[in-house]
Amino acid sequence: MSMYLIINIIGLIVFLGIGWLFSKNRKEINWKTVGIMVVLNLLLAWFLVSSAAGRAGVKAAADGFAWIVNVSAKGTVFALGDWYKPKNLNFICSALMPILMIVPLFDILNYIGVLPWIIKWIGRGLSFITGEPKFESFFAVEMMFLGNTEVLAISGMQLRAMNKERNLTIAMMSMSCVTASILGAYIEMMPGQYILTAVPINIINSLIAVSMLNPVKVPAEDDTIEKVGAEVDSDKREPFFSFLGDSILGAGKLILIIIANVVAFVALAALIDAILALFSWLLGLPVHQAWMLSQDMGMKLITNEFVVMGKVTGEINSYAPHLRAVLTVFVTSFANFGTLGMIIGAFKGLVDKENNDYIASNIGYLMLSGILVSLLSAAFVGLFVW
Repeated sequence: MSMYLIINIIGLIVFLGIGWLFSKNRKEINWKTVGIMVVLNLLLAWFLVSSAAGRAGVKAAADGFAWIVNVSAKGTVFALGDWYKPKNLNFICSALMPILMIVPLFDILNYIGVLPWIIKWIGRGLSFITGEPKFESFFAVEMMFLGNTEVLAISGMQLRAMNKERNLTIAMMSMSCVTASILGAYIEMMPGQYILTAVPINIINSLIAVSMLNPVKVPAEDDTIEKVGAEVDSDKREPFFSFLGDSILGAGKLILIIIANVVAFVALAALIDAILALFSWLLGLPVHQAWMLSQDMGMKLITNEFVVMGKVTGEINSYAPHLRAVLTVFVTSFANFGTLGMIIGAFKGLVDKENNDYIASNIGYLMLSGILVSLLSAAFVGLFVW
């Protein structure tokens, strides 16, 4: 174990070194801010994985999501009848059908103002602790609750007020999130403890990655929020049941998109397995386990996280603890080629041609940011699981 722990530590340093190596402006990297966020993530990883209080909190959250998924199954049973077999659930029934309840549930929390309030205060706290610009911190938290393209859609006013460098930062961060409304599906397939541990760690790592890859100094007069969340005048707000219907239809479309991606692209994953084998080894794994992980990493980047989760769900509990933790944390993000296209498409409709062209010309940085966040998160959590 001691040798692999040392390799894991070296890997974490290497991943940070990659951020420095590919930085657009190394002289502008704020190492104090990076150091604060690294320490914060080390403390978070230790607390959520190794402390009794942290483990209890994560277990309670995982149990809560599991309860929501079980409740959502009532609708699935009603609709599918004998097709729904609790002892032998397929991917669609176990992972995707709960989305039809959970996505609207989070949308309702947003509609009544609960989520915007939570986002506002967590974002303020994160900006205060890390020293990162206010909107970038708010955006990182918003993505966790609302999703990357959804937050981009409601942030058009802010994006148009920012320069192209900051817009690139936001685009890069958009590669790193997961959405809380979809965590119930994840927890059905992989260890909930590590899924929920990855979420806050990903948020901070997205800020670490962009502050190194694309350091941008934001003057105090520009460090403002044009619009936070989806705050809408109640008199102009869409009627609740019309809003709820649109939310349910949106959840259904999401399920169809996931199915299409899983069916169409699963065979392409082997293309980059060999490239990722070295990085897997740097996560503190024996060679044979590193190769297994690299295959799953490649599959996740080419397709999406659901493909990998569906592949390993029946066997992951038999994996060695360290492999189980780093694999689960690595796949808990939207970083893949499909997300890349969604982000470019979202920006095309939100900013002017100069900003959009600048982002499109830096797609390599978007993908690198997403991969780097996943590697950093896996490395942070891996330090404390053996």
